[in-house]
Amino acid sequence: MCGNFRRTSRALTQLYEQALRPLGMRATQFTILQALALAGEVTQGQLGEMLAMDSTSLTRTLAIMVRQSWITVRRGKDRRERRLRLASGGETQLKNAVPVWEKVQSRLRRQLGAQAWKNLLQLTQQVTGVVKTKEARYEL
Repeated sequence: MCGNFRRTSRALTQLYEQALRPLGMRATQFTILQALALAGEVTQGQLGEMLAMDSTSLTRTLAIMVRQSWITVRRGKDRRERRLRLASGGETQLKNAVPVWEKVQSRLRRQLGAQAWKNLLQLTQQVTGVVKTKEARYEL
């Protein structure tokens, strides 16, 4: 199952990145902007949990996004905590990217059919939920 999900993930990522490339954005960056727009200010750890991203990949991607002025970072209660939020440049970038993203989403939904689209979303959420529970990881 892992191989099938990874292959599908790579194919989908390539499709979205091809569409976002003219905006100078990667699919992961779009997802981070979208998450911050919905969540507001969060810690880096919270963002990693929300997106199921490992710390190294997230740190590397965030550094690029800070340099591009898409997100802002401030220190939290202690020196180790980093609090992230969408910057005005990120809001603009997200606003420009949403129509592109929606066009890809619409095309995929049309090609798969509404019921298959709905089932796929439910299944991926269910699998993520099962895998992310500590019990599931330790029972293996």
